Amino acid sequence: MQRLALMLLACCLSLPAMAEQKQTYGELAVHYSAFNSGFLQPEVAAAVGLVRSKTQGVVNVALLQAGKASTGVVTGEVKNLLGQITPLSFKQVKEGSAIYYLAQFPFGQQEMLRFTLNVKGADGVPRSFDFSQEFFPDQ
Repeated sequence: MQRLALMLLACCLSLPAMAEQKQTYGELAVHYSAFNSGFLQPEVAAAVGLVRSKTQGVVNVALLQAGKASTGVVTGEVKNLLGQITPLSFKQVKEGSAIYYLAQFPFGQQEMLRFTLNVKGADGVPRSFDFSQEFFPDQ
């Protein structure tokens, strides 16, 4: 039983390494992730002003300049397969030395969403990239 628990713990700890999503532009690294807001603990969601819902997602973006947390401007949009576009309104969150940007978006059913993110780091140079991810409403 202990071996099974240890193996499950090891698998869970390795998931973030496999799921890393990053764009690199010279010394600027843009780390991003998107997930269902229902995965957040109620206290965490309340602390950063997010709504937990079966049909709300969250995009999290962090900017690192030369390996250190950096400020910038993050904007973007999310589009479903029908072409419906929802603008993303990011807010900056600071926790100690960490700085990240959060935006929420709705989704109604299991669907593939395409995100376009626009980032301006401390250097003021605009950069843009896209990624797609499938979302499933929580049961």
